[in-house]
Amino acid sequence: MDIKEIKQIKRALRDKIWRKMEENKVAMFPGAFERIPNFVGSAEAARHLTELNEWRNAKTLKANPDSPQAPAREMALREGKTVYIAVPKLKQEKCFIRLDGKIFRGKEKFAATIRGAFKLGTLVHPSEMTQIDFVLIGSVAVNLKGARVGKGGGYSDIEFAIARQLGLVKDTTPVVTTVHPIQVVDDEIPMLPHDIPVDFIITPDGIIVTERAFAKPKGIFWNFLDANKFESIPILSWLRQF
Repeated sequence: MDIKEIKQIKRALRDKIWRKMEENKVAMFPGAFERIPNFVGSAEAARHLTELNEWRNAKTLKANPDSPQAPAREMALREGKTVYIAVPKLKQEKCFIRLDGKIFRGKEKFAATIRGAFKLGTLVHPSEMTQIDFVLIGSVAVNLKGARVGKGGGYSDIEFAIARQLGLVKDTTPVVTTVHPIQVVDDEIPMLPHDIPVDFIITPDGIIVTERAFAKPKGIFWNFLDANKFESIPILSWLRQF
């Protein structure tokens, strides 16, 4: 199966899930299509994270900036954890925002939003980041093997690859996604070497431990990056020097 076929399969799956979420009225504002969809029950899913030993033991998280994971980011800050949120589309060299949960007392809900993170957090270069204990990621669809589909931009994969390239995450660092049950599929999801698999799927109904059938990327796969990515993501040029 070539890359073009894989992209077509993933696109069809995204469209199916987005449509199904809209039809079942489980997608929240501003709708499901073309995004990591916010879903009914995202706060309940976030609460199940506290049942994971991996969450309890984590002092530092890397989290995606999307709306459905905002309750989990808020919860992490309330627990005094440090949260790194990627700048949308990694469009500047200081491409992460550091939020220290110990200093946001009473402002955790606002700090967990992307607008609040920019206002209250600190922009940092990846070289300024500390070891990451837990990776929270958004998804459009996941399956029990741990395969995942995002919204198609590839930014979550690049964020993870940057962290892995710099030794900030390890093969054993847990990768977790929160989704609506509709987003957990039986479909086979083809995985490329740079795609991030997940260890746990968290829904409003509870915790699913995946089969962990796929290896996590060990760094950046340069051959999968085109000129547009280098132009739009400045940190890639910096990393390429090493």
